[in-house]
Amino acid sequence: MVRSLKNPKKSKRKNKGSKKGESSSVPLAPAKVWQPGVDKLEEGEELQFDPSVYNYLRAFNVGWPCLSFDIVHDSLGLVRTEFPHTVYGIAGTQAEQASWNYIGIFKLSNIVGKKRELVPASSADNDTDMDSESSSDEDEDESDKSMQPVLELHKVAHQGGINRIRSMTQKPHICATWADTGHVQVWDFSSFLNALAESERDTSSGGNSLHRLSPIIKFGGHKDEGYAIDWSSVVPGRLVSGDCNNCIHLWEPSSETWNVDMSPFVGHAASVEDLQWSPTEADVFASCSVDGTIAIWDTRIGKSPAVSLKAHNTDVNVISWNRLASCMIASGSDDGAFSIHDLRLIKGDSLVAHFEYHKHPITSIEWSPHEASTLAVSSADHQLTIWDLSLEKDEEEEAEFKAKMKEQVNAPEDLPPQLLFVHQGQKDLKELHWHTQIPGMIISTAADGFNISMPANIDTTLPSGGA
Repeated sequence: MVRSLKNPKKSKRKNKGSKKGESSSVPLAPAKVWQPGVDKLEEGEELQFDPSVYNYLRAFNVGWPCLSFDIVHDSLGLVRTEFPHTVYGIAGTQAEQASWNYIGIFKLSNIVGKKRELVPASSADNDTDMDSESSSDEDEDESDKSMQPVLELHKVAHQGGINRIRSMTQKPHICATWADTGHVQVWDFSSFLNALAESERDTSSGGNSLHRLSPIIKFGGHKDEGYAIDWSSVVPGRLVSGDCNNCIHLWEPSSETWNVDMSPFVGHAASVEDLQWSPTEADVFASCSVDGTIAIWDTRIGKSPAVSLKAHNTDVNVISWNRLASCMIASGSDDGAFSIHDLRLIKGDSLVAHFEYHKHPITSIEWSPHEASTLAVSSADHQLTIWDLSLEKDEEEEAEFKAKMKEQVNAPEDLPPQLLFVHQGQKDLKELHWHTQIPGMIISTAADGFNISMPANIDTTLPSGGA
């Protein structure tokens, strides 16, 4: 399990798309795709990313590094595809001293990007269009200031580092935090979110002031700290929390508070690392553990797992239950592998896919809320990868694409055909989330802050009518 952040320091960097720098010029020679963990940089060499592969990319931070965050569901529209975008979120810090920690409630507005062509222009076209592209780039630089995103932030004091933070889907202003002090707390951030919603775009709301707020409930019944917590998407207010002492507690909403079952669910032989409620069943949830297993629990039939399966040979750090194909669960392990299990085959061999692309621990995994076959994975190897499990190698299509590319890029031959995108530039990646209301948008947190990205090749097919 890899969970702590390395050398947390307050970040004062300006917003940048990547720490690797940008280049607006078109390379004269075919570019080489650099493979992390395979290729090595020679002395004097520097990595550059191609900004044209993103519809949007920006870095931001809320002060101290954050091990966990969540995107807050808003009322701006269920499916938003047009720029500019606005995003609300909550984040929990990992400060150098326990008393310096806080929960950041933030709003990022004026997110201005553009759709890009998946296939670049030919080299001949590039030669003739160099002057026009150069002047276009200059115009973009001049207008860059007006296109900067606006970050507004409120800080709520929190005793101890925040291991995990989650917003309730049905009532987004209600949030739960797992503290390294061993306490699980539920908060009401409605006043801060309302203030952000009502603020003007060009003003800074909240500033550096630190607010004091008492939680609705503070539960100290866990015998150790933990990282696993999840709200039910079926029953509003229903919550589960798991700790490093192998125990899981069920929270039931009751008027303005919660009743926490003091008799825990016990079945794992080691720390409970992650929890996920079923997207369709009110009484069913899944857990994963350092013991290498995934367990499925039914709250109606006792405190032992209904099903337990061996998922990995090392710690299972994270799981994600597919909300569009509820029979599928993805899991990521400490050895860098991630797997897909089909719960319909739970009594036999449920493994339907297994990937060993990453060579360091998987730190986060999440299915796309808009495409049932797509998921994103982050790893301690500083990579965020996006996968489409429906893809297979097609020699004819590959030859056709290479012809369109005119060999502008020397692509490796051994990449998995399901690998759609590799995002780099963040150090010590910890958690990622897809935005459920903005197709193709991913936010990720790391030791050096947040990235918000929209890869250009994530072509989301939306239902007719935008529903």
